[in-house]
Amino acid sequence: MDIKYGYIQGQDKFFYLLNLIDIFDRSIIDYHMGYHCEAKDAAALLRKCLMRRNLFEDGAKKPVIRTDNGPQFVSYKFSECCEKVKVEHERIPVKTPNKNAHVESFHRILEDECLKINEFQTYADAYESVNEFMIRYNNRRMHSSLGFMSPNEFYTLHFGENLTGIEIRV
Repeated sequence: MDIKYGYIQGQDKFFYLLNLIDIFDRSIIDYHMGYHCEAKDAAALLRKCLMRRNLFEDGAKKPVIRTDNGPQFVSYKFSECCEKVKVEHERIPVKTPNKNAHVESFHRILEDECLKINEFQTYADAYESVNEFMIRYNNRRMHSSLGFMSPNEFYTLHFGENLTGIEIRV
């Protein structure tokens, strides 16, 4: 889980993208996009992702959540959420982004294939472009590390069910 910034030229404003990637199939399970990104947003995203992957029940084997040491992730609110949902929260050492390489690699792809090539005039424009990118990334973008399949194809191959699509929430 990590945060990426985007810029809205027409409003001279930045927005935040908080993404949670599953390193097994490289899919973005879900994301938060907004003018702010606080611990409550990170906690809500974590709970939502656990529900999407049917890992919210007590008997489910919980994943390890790896983050950097941003204020959202070192907060009491996020720690409390991790305890409550029974996931292990692993924070990488300071100044070692390579320890969170999967999400950092995704952010580079997001930057190159979406954020750099668009000049957003409004938040709605940015949201629509980011959402279209996320759908393409999960459903159509091939990954060499997945045998040249998309994350959704790889997940379906291993678990026999399609991933829930990300819906537009403007």
